[in-house]
Amino acid sequence: MLAFVVTTILCFITYLLLTTGSGTLGLWSLEEILFGAILSLIVGFLARTILIKDNFRMANPVRWVIFIVYVIGPFFVSMAKANIDVAYRVITGRINPGIVKISPDLKTDLGITMLANSITLTPGTLSVDIDEDKNDLYIHWINVKKKALEKKPVDYKYVCGTFPNWIRRIAE
Repeated sequence: MLAFVVTTILCFITYLLLTTGSGTLGLWSLEEILFGAILSLIVGFLARTILIKDNFRMANPVRWVIFIVYVIGPFFVSMAKANIDVAYRVITGRINPGIVKISPDLKTDLGITMLANSITLTPGTLSVDIDEDKNDLYIHWINVKKKALEKKPVDYKYVCGTFPNWIRRIAE
Protein backbone atom coordinates (compact mmCIF):
# COMPACT_ATOMS: atom_id res chain seq x y z
CA MET A 1 0.00 0.00 0.00
CA LEU A 2 2.84 2.38 0.85
CA ALA A 3 4.44 1.73 -2.56
CA PHE A 4 1.14 2.70 -4.23
CA VAL A 5 0.87 5.94 -2.22
CA VAL A 6 4.50 6.97 -2.86
CA THR A 7 4.27 6.15 -6.59
CA THR A 8 0.97 8.04 -6.93
CA ILE A 9 2.38 11.13 -5.19
CA LEU A 10 5.52 11.08 -7.36
CA CYS A 11 3.37 10.76 -10.50
CA PHE A 12 1.11 13.61 -9.40
CA ILE A 13 4.05 15.90 -8.62
CA THR A 14 5.60 15.07 -12.01
CA TYR A 15 2.27 15.78 -13.73
CA LEU A 16 1.95 19.12 -11.95
CA LEU A 17 5.49 20.12 -12.88
CA LEU A 18 4.90 19.25 -16.53
CA THR A 19 1.62 21.20 -16.75
CA THR A 20 2.58 24.27 -14.71
CA GLY A 21 1.13 27.54 -15.97
CA SER A 22 -1.58 26.10 -18.19
CA GLY A 23 -4.62 26.77 -16.01
CA THR A 24 -6.90 29.50 -14.77
CA LEU A 25 -6.80 28.83 -11.00
CA GLY A 26 -3.30 30.05 -10.32
CA LEU A 27 -1.01 27.66 -12.16
CA TRP A 28 -3.55 24.91 -12.97
CA SER A 29 -7.25 24.64 -13.70
CA LEU A 30 -9.57 22.55 -11.52
CA GLU A 31 -10.20 20.09 -14.35
CA GLU A 32 -6.49 19.71 -14.89
CA ILE A 33 -5.84 18.96 -11.23
CA LEU A 34 -8.66 16.38 -11.19
CA PHE A 35 -7.39 14.76 -14.40
CA GLY A 36 -3.87 14.69 -12.97
CA ALA A 37 -5.10 13.08 -9.75
CA ILE A 38 -7.06 10.40 -11.62
CA LEU A 39 -4.18 9.73 -14.01
CA SER A 40 -1.73 9.55 -11.10
CA LEU A 41 -3.95 7.05 -9.27
CA ILE A 42 -4.09 4.83 -12.36
CA VAL A 43 -0.36 5.06 -13.06
CA GLY A 44 0.41 4.67 -9.35
CA PHE A 45 -1.58 1.46 -9.24
CA LEU A 46 0.01 0.05 -12.40
CA ALA A 47 3.60 1.10 -11.59
CA ARG A 48 3.69 0.54 -7.83
CA THR A 49 5.77 -2.62 -8.14
CA ILE A 50 8.06 -1.19 -10.84
CA LEU A 51 9.10 2.15 -9.40
CA ILE A 52 9.25 1.26 -5.72
CA LYS A 53 9.44 -2.59 -5.48
CA ASP A 54 10.77 -3.73 -2.09
CA ASN A 55 12.63 -0.56 -1.18
CA PHE A 56 12.08 3.16 -1.61
CA ARG A 57 15.32 4.06 -3.38
CA MET A 58 13.46 5.90 -6.17
CA ALA A 59 11.72 8.06 -3.58
CA ASN A 60 15.10 9.59 -2.77
CA PRO A 61 15.20 13.17 -4.18
CA VAL A 62 18.95 12.90 -4.82
CA ARG A 63 18.29 10.17 -7.39
CA TRP A 64 15.78 12.45 -9.13
CA VAL A 65 18.33 15.28 -9.25
CA ILE A 66 20.89 12.87 -10.74
CA PHE A 67 18.25 11.78 -13.27
CA ILE A 68 17.60 15.40 -14.31
CA VAL A 69 21.35 16.04 -14.62
CA TYR A 70 21.64 12.86 -16.74
CA VAL A 71 18.83 13.89 -19.08
CA ILE A 72 19.99 17.49 -19.49
CA GLY A 73 23.70 16.63 -19.68
CA PRO A 74 25.06 13.37 -21.12
CA PHE A 75 21.83 12.15 -22.68
CA PHE A 76 21.07 15.43 -24.46
CA VAL A 77 24.67 15.75 -25.72
CA SER A 78 24.66 12.15 -26.99
CA MET A 79 21.32 12.68 -28.69
CA ALA A 80 22.60 15.83 -30.44
CA LYS A 81 25.75 14.03 -31.61
CA ALA A 82 23.72 11.05 -32.81
CA ASN A 83 21.37 13.32 -34.80
CA ILE A 84 24.34 14.86 -36.61
CA ASP A 85 25.91 11.42 -37.19
CA VAL A 86 22.68 9.94 -38.59
CA ALA A 87 22.15 12.96 -40.86
CA TYR A 88 25.73 12.55 -42.14
CA ARG A 89 25.22 8.84 -42.77
CA VAL A 90 21.92 9.41 -44.58
CA ILE A 91 23.45 12.05 -46.84
CA THR A 92 26.63 10.11 -47.62
CA GLY A 93 25.13 6.61 -47.56
CA ARG A 94 27.90 5.36 -45.26
CA ILE A 95 26.00 2.98 -43.06
CA ASN A 96 26.97 -0.41 -41.72
CA PRO A 97 23.87 -1.64 -39.88
CA GLY A 98 23.79 -4.63 -37.63
CA ILE A 99 22.56 -6.07 -34.37
CA VAL A 100 25.04 -6.23 -31.50
CA LYS A 101 24.83 -7.68 -28.01
CA ILE A 102 25.92 -5.57 -25.05
CA SER A 103 26.26 -6.46 -21.37
CA PRO A 104 25.73 -3.27 -19.37
CA ASP A 105 25.83 -5.13 -16.01
CA LEU A 106 22.69 -3.48 -14.68
CA LYS A 107 20.91 -5.44 -11.97
CA THR A 108 17.44 -3.88 -11.69
CA ASP A 109 14.55 -4.02 -14.13
CA LEU A 110 14.22 -0.25 -13.85
CA GLY A 111 17.89 0.19 -14.81
CA ILE A 112 17.59 -2.09 -17.85
CA THR A 113 14.37 -0.35 -18.91
CA MET A 114 15.94 3.11 -18.55
CA LEU A 115 18.96 2.03 -20.61
CA ALA A 116 16.82 0.41 -23.31
CA ASN A 117 14.71 3.58 -23.55
CA SER A 118 17.77 5.84 -23.63
CA ILE A 119 19.29 3.75 -26.43
CA THR A 120 16.05 3.69 -28.41
CA LEU A 121 15.58 7.47 -28.06
CA THR A 122 19.09 8.08 -29.41
CA PRO A 123 19.00 8.23 -33.24
CA GLY A 124 20.85 5.41 -35.00
CA THR A 125 20.21 2.83 -32.28
CA LEU A 126 17.23 0.71 -31.32
CA SER A 127 16.80 -1.74 -28.47
CA VAL A 128 15.58 -4.95 -30.07
CA ASP A 129 15.57 -7.59 -27.34
CA ILE A 130 16.59 -8.30 -23.76
CA ASP A 131 18.15 -11.54 -22.53
CA GLU A 132 16.45 -11.61 -19.13
CA ASP A 133 18.73 -14.32 -17.72
CA LYS A 134 21.92 -12.29 -18.13
CA ASN A 135 20.42 -8.79 -18.53
CA ASP A 136 22.07 -8.43 -21.94
CA LEU A 137 20.60 -6.11 -24.55
CA TYR A 138 20.46 -6.65 -28.30
CA ILE A 139 20.79 -3.34 -30.11
CA HIS A 140 20.27 -2.50 -33.78
CA TRP A 141 23.04 -0.04 -34.56
CA ILE A 142 23.28 2.04 -37.74
CA ASN A 143 27.09 2.00 -37.81
CA VAL A 144 28.61 -1.17 -36.42
CA LYS A 145 32.35 -0.57 -36.06
CA LYS A 146 34.75 -3.43 -36.76
CA LYS A 147 36.77 -2.45 -33.71
CA ALA A 148 33.67 -2.88 -31.54
CA LEU A 149 33.06 -6.40 -32.86
CA GLU A 150 36.41 -7.67 -31.62
CA LYS A 151 34.89 -8.37 -28.21
CA LYS A 152 31.81 -10.54 -27.65
CA PRO A 153 29.56 -9.14 -26.30
CA VAL A 154 30.36 -5.69 -27.66
CA ASP A 155 31.68 -3.19 -25.10
CA TYR A 156 28.66 -1.05 -24.26
CA LYS A 157 30.75 2.14 -24.43
CA TYR A 158 30.79 1.89 -28.24
CA VAL A 159 27.01 1.82 -28.43
CA CYS A 160 25.72 3.93 -25.55
CA GLY A 161 28.73 5.66 -23.98
CA THR A 162 28.33 6.38 -20.28
CA PHE A 163 24.56 5.78 -20.11
CA PRO A 164 24.86 2.62 -17.93
CA ASN A 165 27.15 4.38 -15.43
CA TRP A 166 24.62 7.19 -14.98
CA ILE A 167 21.70 4.78 -14.81
CA ARG A 168 23.52 2.75 -12.13
CA ARG A 169 23.66 5.92 -9.99
CA ILE A 170 19.95 6.53 -10.54
CA ALA A 171 18.26 3.13 -10.43
CA GLU A 172 20.55 0.81 -8.45
